[in-house]
Amino acid sequence: MTQLTASMVEQVIRQGVPMAEDIDLKVERIDAHFARARVPFQAKMVRPGGTLSGPVIMSLADAAMYAVVLGALGKVEMAVTSHLNINFLARPKPEDLIADARIIKLGRRQAVCEVVLFSSSDEDNPVAHVTGAYALPM
Repeated sequence: MTQLTASMVEQVIRQGVPMAEDIDLKVERIDAHFARARVPFQAKMVRPGGTLSGPVIMSLADAAMYAVVLGALGKVEMAVTSHLNINFLARPKPEDLIADARIIKLGRRQAVCEVVLFSSSDEDNPVAHVTGAYALPM
């Protein structure tokens, strides 16, 4: 297995998931079973009420899970989301959104992950908590 850097993981995601370009996904850090990803703020992401939209939050969470899986296993492009559960905890500020993803359990067929999302200026107050799993290719 080839260890992927954060920039390599970002490139794999941007090539395989074109929507990542639309939200300008950034993979900032890859460590053992950990990834940090960011979506830079864009005015088109704001919903009525002045907060970031749910689809942006869910997209970042899913991309962060994919990033942590790629970081742990290498270029397994056929790993796919098998489920994602999100709890919205607070209104994200109209600024960069950051996701910290961790692998909770890595098996042969599945990676179970947890993601905490927060506004860039307030790392101590999560705006969403996600649990999910990626099905791994055989």
